Amino acid sequence: MREANLVYPMFAMVVLTASVLVVLFRSRVRAVRAGEVGTSFFRTFQGGSEPDSSVKAARQFSNLFEAPTLYYAACLAAMLVHDSSATAVALAWLYVAARVAHACIHLGPNRLRYRVRAYFISWVILATLWVHIVAHTAWGLEG
Repeated sequence: MREANLVYPMFAMVVLTASVLVVLFRSRVRAVRAGEVGTSFFRTFQGGSEPDSSVKAARQFSNLFEAPTLYYAACLAAMLVHDSSATAVALAWLYVAARVAHACIHLGPNRLRYRVRAYFISWVILATLWVHIVAHTAWGLEG
């Protein structure tokens, strides 16, 4: 069952999400220890403001539950229609690479010009993956 090949890039996205969660947790602990924000702030996210480093990580973490949900759905759809083509797998990995680049830029230098490009490229790849899956299904192509 070659469709399982899509499990690996999906797992890579899960690892990326978990990695960003670790960055988020560490940035919040660091902010509390530095006295930049009190622990009470994190009970309701009111009564102060979160430091920029934590806000970036929180935004990046949330972002990994937005467009990537369409990515997971695409990979599952590809598996359901038995699309295990090299094109589908390559697009799945390219999407992961674009999202890793986006996360590194966002959590690192956060240069908007580069971050927007990485984000846009990830959307182009995702749209291409979906078009590929629909075409594969419509034309009844095999793996």
